[in-house]
Amino acid sequence: MAIELVKERYSNAINVVEIGSVGSSMIKIGGETALPFLFKEGSMPNAPVTALEILDCEPTDWPDTLREPFGEAIKDPVRWAKMAVEKFATKLLCVRMQSVHEDYGNGSSEESISVLKAIAKEVKVPLVVIGCGDDDKDNDLLPKASQALKGRNCLFGIATQENYRTLAATCLADGHAIIAESPIDVNIAKQVNILISDMGFDPERIVMHTTMTALGYGMEYVYSIMERSRLAAFIGDKMLSMPFILFVGQETWKVKEAKEFGMRQGVNWEIATSVSVLQAGADILVVRHPDSAKAITGYIREMMKANGK
Repeated sequence: MAIELVKERYSNAINVVEIGSVGSSMIKIGGETALPFLFKEGSMPNAPVTALEILDCEPTDWPDTLREPFGEAIKDPVRWAKMAVEKFATKLLCVRMQSVHEDYGNGSSEESISVLKAIAKEVKVPLVVIGCGDDDKDNDLLPKASQALKGRNCLFGIATQENYRTLAATCLADGHAIIAESPIDVNIAKQVNILISDMGFDPERIVMHTTMTALGYGMEYVYSIMERSRLAAFIGDKMLSMPFILFVGQETWKVKEAKEFGMRQGVNWEIATSVSVLQAGADILVVRHPDSAKAITGYIREMMKANGK
């Protein structure tokens, strides 16, 4: 006797968020009505996207195996950005504005904005723009960056429960989407989304970053929090119905396993971490090595074939 497989059906979907200008360069994420790649249970209209991450300055603390693919271009953020798009074919570029941080030279916000504007002029792919991680510096820098890229429909971050007002206000004024961060906690993730929405921000312009870790460093917990958030969204929680962005490269390349046994180990670690969070519902994967980006994009393409994508 044939066994009929049980299929879960949900009545709600993840929000669709658009990044970039109208036309061929625009990227859509979200829209799922089922858990990742379960096409017999629901739809997944927009494939997850891999983004390459660059800095607005030379990354002096990156290992040689990570710097090597970019050669001398890694010393010039504009050349680096063009290489990421033209040679490594990234469809989404993440610019981390790190130069203003005291550990990276304590540069001025004006210099950082100048670099960002030059990058935006040279590349036509959608942009994710991230601050340096210092709240005081980011509150000065990110509004200027938002204004400089007004009309580009970028994805800006990162807004947290303690520091969201300034970024939310400027993204709202300049027409950008926003990244809402929470420390691997479903309740805090929901609360940050509510706080940003209460400022008049359209929930369909919010992307969640639940924070994460590299493979083997608590991945089970990260996975379970992401999955719980997705299931809550599918049964009707509108304040958890946002797509996910994960900064895989940042987390992977700081652990010892990624730096051992040469380049291949680090690339494999980045790929394995990415595949894990893809299964939990990641919509944007920000990675650092172009070989990782290529492999992950290929994996996504193969998984989406069953959906006709």
